[in-house]
Amino acid sequence: MVLVSTCSVLLDARKKCYAVPAFNCENLEMVQAIIEAGQEVSSPVIIQTTPSTLKYAPPATFFSIVSSLASKTSLPIAIHLDHGDSPSLCKTCIESGYTSVMIDGSNLGYDDNIKISKEVVDFALPKNIPVEAELGAVGGKEDSHSVDKKDAFFTDPSQALDFVNKTGIQTLAVAIGTAHGHYKETPKLDFERLASIAKIVEIPLVLHGTSGVADDDVVKCIALGISKVNYATELRDAYTKGVREVLSDKTVFDPKAYGRAGRKSVKDLAVYRMKLCKSAGKA
Repeated sequence: MVLVSTCSVLLDARKKCYAVPAFNCENLEMVQAIIEAGQEVSSPVIIQTTPSTLKYAPPATFFSIVSSLASKTSLPIAIHLDHGDSPSLCKTCIESGYTSVMIDGSNLGYDDNIKISKEVVDFALPKNIPVEAELGAVGGKEDSHSVDKKDAFFTDPSQALDFVNKTGIQTLAVAIGTAHGHYKETPKLDFERLASIAKIVEIPLVLHGTSGVADDDVVKCIALGISKVNYATELRDAYTKGVREVLSDKTVFDPKAYGRAGRKSVKDLAVYRMKLCKSAGKA
């Protein structure tokens, strides 16, 4: 199947009160794992890459991998730039075939965040590519983007509609108490804030920093209006754990052997997350 826009799956998710998990991938095996998980449970698939991943291999390479595998399945599959750190990277990804991008101006002031987000929208919209942006600042470290706990701040519901209207974005990442990376303490999510934003903003909402958030809290966020749930750290953990288990045998030297183990670990986790987000059966 030809790759699809994230909006084509997220608008349905918002309408029917489920979410599509979006998985950050670092290599071929992780992409294979996510698509195999989607096939097993008939779920839409969103595969994401971050700026540092795209320094490891360029957007065109990841697009080729994802589009090649997608052509052999009937699943709706999207490829998305996560935490785009510049308009130029967003444009490169779009020109390479990505079906959606995120521009992350959350570390900027409100007006500058609007300006940089609108710049990307103005480039992407004529090409029918949806854009995600973030209002507020999710704490922790994601890729090269780092926000100290003291500098993290929540999305202001009173600004959310203004931000969406002035930028023209198609999806909005909200800051309600999650953090990127490994949690050092149990996250306390502001569900009331999320509910307020969902009442004001009609476009799909995105939850970042979900690795380590309790399953019950994820389910509650979805019920309150989250349509896309991002997972990154726990996938890296799963892949690495699978590889390490195989490499504990010092006689193993074939990369395919430990690649398969990492792939299986990621697939098992992805199947679990698809079921949790209730995207299973929605493809």
